[in-house]
Amino acid sequence: MSKFSLLMRRFGRMTKFLSLFSLCLLLAVSCGPRSETNTTPNTSGAPVANTSGDGRITIGTTGKPRTLDPADAYELSSLGLVFNMSDRLYTYEPGSTEIKPQLATALPKVSADGLTYTIPVRKEVVFHDGTAFNAQAMEFSLKRFIENKGKPSFLLSDTIASVKATGDYELTIKLKKPFAAFPSLLAFSGVCAVSPQAYEIGAGKFKPNIFVGTGPYKLAEYGTDTIKFDVFDKYWGEKPVNKGVNLQIQSSPVNLFNAFKTGALDVAYLSFQPEQIRSLEEGGKKGEWQVISAQGSVITNIVLNRNQKPLDNVEVRKAIALLIDRPLLNERVLYGQADPLYSMIPATFNVSQPLFKEKYGDGKFEEAKKLLTSAGFSKEKPAKIEVWYPASSPTRSLAAQTLKSLADTKMDGVLQLEVKTVESATFFKEISKGLYSIALVDWYPDFLDPDNYIQPFLGCEKGSEAKGCEVGGSQSQGSFYYSTAMNKLIDQQRKEVNPEARKKIFAEIQTQIVNEVPYIPLWQNKDFIFAQKSLTNVNIDPTQNLIYKTIKK
Repeated sequence: MSKFSLLMRRFGRMTKFLSLFSLCLLLAVSCGPRSETNTTPNTSGAPVANTSGDGRITIGTTGKPRTLDPADAYELSSLGLVFNMSDRLYTYEPGSTEIKPQLATALPKVSADGLTYTIPVRKEVVFHDGTAFNAQAMEFSLKRFIENKGKPSFLLSDTIASVKATGDYELTIKLKKPFAAFPSLLAFSGVCAVSPQAYEIGAGKFKPNIFVGTGPYKLAEYGTDTIKFDVFDKYWGEKPVNKGVNLQIQSSPVNLFNAFKTGALDVAYLSFQPEQIRSLEEGGKKGEWQVISAQGSVITNIVLNRNQKPLDNVEVRKAIALLIDRPLLNERVLYGQADPLYSMIPATFNVSQPLFKEKYGDGKFEEAKKLLTSAGFSKEKPAKIEVWYPASSPTRSLAAQTLKSLADTKMDGVLQLEVKTVESATFFKEISKGLYSIALVDWYPDFLDPDNYIQPFLGCEKGSEAKGCEVGGSQSQGSFYYSTAMNKLIDQQRKEVNPEARKKIFAEIQTQIVNEVPYIPLWQNKDFIFAQKSLTNVNIDPTQNLIYKTIKK
């Protein structure tokens, strides 16, 4: 389990993929601009998209990268660029959570005790600076990721005991304890190969303004608002179908929206506001441009603090689960730009089971009132609970207000929710101290495996049934949930390499969650990309990275 400060950095990189302008959405009143065609004259002063036929693609985003150093990159705006300039040992096919070899030539050979991974790596691969890639270079890259102690370093340092090139093209990694999802961890964008000639190992020795990897693009220009990528002509794999990429960093979603609609951009991705997405979707239906949507990996949960009254009573937690109306949230808060979620494990994974839908449904107000009444609450003696969210999240603000409205109008005074907010840094710092009864929390996974939606929320290293979790994931997330049985199940699924056996363990985990309700899943995001009609093969990978090399104009 990572330390709390590192865990909070996970929150820090969450994208504002569903920002809102105002609470007018609560009334389901459209605040969005009307759809216009992409033939509208360009009066914005923005440059018109590249039409000279040189084959370069112009992409727009609002995400400004903090660093290009993969050992310190922990935000989507940085990782998306690293992804397109690099190779990892393993990667994903678009639309799939199954990994495939990239710099590795096969899936790992795993020892009987689950601790030793032997990985064959590719020959005839070179870095952007001409340095030859081999197992020693991969050893250097992984050690640097760990020992430079960047923001994501714990991903490997918590897991790996040692890494060593045991041959020119063979890498051997020993783990501290068995971890069935380890190959998926090796597909994390930052765990890529970097040139030993361009980088060095040492705590804090980062190079934020360069990138020297093995990927299909090399860095050509790194400016404040423009980044250029040229095709790497010595790339070992399938070459990009375009002649390079120009990335324009827009100062706001409004500017991104206008730049795309006026034709200044070939592709626009991250981050639009919901009403802008709705407007662009309407334009797509009219054939003005392309709309590409995909199921995302970011989820939003309700955290229920079992150490605060009245949430120490499981019947009260179940009543809150019955109150939730996901279709209403999806309509009023999200404009339909997300999927209702009924398990803490997203529907992306085949182990996900919609048990919250089966047990609690949506908006079961009468059943919620019965539970609260049986727990001793009434209109005269209501259950009073605070609902907290970070001030930087208008989406969660509106969700909290919607939940309060449901309690006020449907619960006959038996349940009273009070909405509260606090500055984001304070929210992420204080949640582990148990100050919040209910909190609305987004989760962006570090790697694509069901474990990363379970262990960081439910695992606990130190605690008891009486005191709850004192050290561990559930303490860091603010639920303080503790269960010896859950800890055992988490350990079992981490060790189990048989997919069907692991699936059964995840079924037990989800059953325990739905019965004890330490969290309530709300929604799973959708990702939206908008592309001009002249483009083909615009895709994102399952970790939200736009794939540059397949885009053709």
